[in-house]
Amino acid sequence: MTLSQDVATRRTFAIISHPDAGKTTITEQLLLFGGVVRQAGTVKAKKSGNFAKSDWMEIEQKRGISVTSSVMQFDYEGKRINILDTPGHEDFSEDTYRTLMAVDSAVMVIDSAKGIEPQTKKLFQICKMRGIPIFTFMNKLDRDGRDPLDLIAELEEVLGIEGYPMNWPIGMGKELKGLYDRYHKRVALFRADSDETTYLPLDENGDISDDQPLKTNSWYQDARDNIELIEDAGNQFDMDKIASGDQTPVFFGSALANFGVKTFLETYLQFAPQPAAHHTQEDDDVEPTDDQFSGFVFKIQANMDPKHRDRIAFVRICSGMFKHGMDVTLGRTGKTMRLSNVTQFMADTRENVDTAVAGDIIGLYDTGNYQIGDTIYTGKHKLQFEKLPQFTPELFVRVSAKNVMKQKSFHKGIQQLVQEGAIQLYTSYTTGDYILGAVGQLQFEVFQFRMKNEYNSDVVMEPMGHKIARWIDPEQLDERMSSSRNLLVKDLNEEPLFLFENQFAERWFKDKYPDVTLTAKL
Repeated sequence: MTLSQDVATRRTFAIISHPDAGKTTITEQLLLFGGVVRQAGTVKAKKSGNFAKSDWMEIEQKRGISVTSSVMQFDYEGKRINILDTPGHEDFSEDTYRTLMAVDSAVMVIDSAKGIEPQTKKLFQICKMRGIPIFTFMNKLDRDGRDPLDLIAELEEVLGIEGYPMNWPIGMGKELKGLYDRYHKRVALFRADSDETTYLPLDENGDISDDQPLKTNSWYQDARDNIELIEDAGNQFDMDKIASGDQTPVFFGSALANFGVKTFLETYLQFAPQPAAHHTQEDDDVEPTDDQFSGFVFKIQANMDPKHRDRIAFVRICSGMFKHGMDVTLGRTGKTMRLSNVTQFMADTRENVDTAVAGDIIGLYDTGNYQIGDTIYTGKHKLQFEKLPQFTPELFVRVSAKNVMKQKSFHKGIQQLVQEGAIQLYTSYTTGDYILGAVGQLQFEVFQFRMKNEYNSDVVMEPMGHKIARWIDPEQLDERMSSSRNLLVKDLNEEPLFLFENQFAERWFKDKYPDVTLTAKL
């Protein structure tokens, strides 16, 4: 198989949603179809112990939440599928945003009872900004939910994207009878006591045969009426609009009941894009079929294997082919790196890989060489892909080791977890105290849990509340500018910044030092 043929089989997508919409559950069903798991797990599986494969961290299993992006790969119907399951909680948006830079399309999961929720809207906007094709799965059809017509209308009204229903629910909740599949011209019958789906073909009039009991059912008649309305007044299917992120194919179903998911997967694979070109800071486009290997680090994860205290850099391959033992250039430092210990993923389990192509996600064993946003490449032509999103923290805490005799594990834990990018580390200019910054409170809780469980280091956190972080040019800095209202600290790169108590304190500083330039971004 040629490189271009190999690349054409790749489908790399992220699953996005508001928390509890069923994102991880649908991921589990997809893994089931891919033959990766024998039984789909769930996010909240404390009684059964059958946790979601993508929720591999201990805290995820204890709290029933996804707090880190997971990568899962499998083959299905001649395609190599790379799924990136993202954390839905808004406190981990930065991880999700960076993950969206590494995919070619997104699957948006919406709770059919709640419709579009705030976090879904935020993540959609990032996809829209990047022009990422979006496929929508209206989930939890086995529960009573909102009118399907309202859900489709909300896509356009709230998100500004056309919705094209690929299928339509026949009933809902306890009255769920099946799905009218307008794309495949069939009706899928729902049975709560079976995973097997029975299909009824549609005739040339778009109807089932008269001998079917469902034919006279009022829910079926309602579905037929709605389909007629959509055919007459709804959006027309437009592949160009789908490719540009202006139209989304909409599928209804229930991930928990494993109904409609297989149809979604098979249809998605027909229309989802193969790997696309990536833009560089040099204002060039790197095509996936270029012979020159290139990729970028979009995530770093410590302790995926607690026994070995390892660290893995997740790399999206943008062009060419990875081969075991190849030498690459790390763009940030110009150093040559040999890629000899490289893996592919199934959440927390990994297999060594000899080859991979554009569209694939690989993991590099990392001893501290890589940073989020790094570009690696072969050849003499220097590459640097576009910068990844980075948020300025809003919440801050002072952190110290509870047991002064365990300073070594405390410092090691902080340094490794900070490299993952979920929290930022600062050091006080005057006292040398460690200060952590994060977008949300949950990140601190996860940090505290992992320090104890992965590094055997209990930590003490002293809340500092909300602060406004502003960087200052070192040449303009006078340490006497610091006060109780604007604490002077330095970041991991030794760059100075102030943590302002509030906007009033920031304005007061600007009035006092009008020639000093403050910046909000790293």
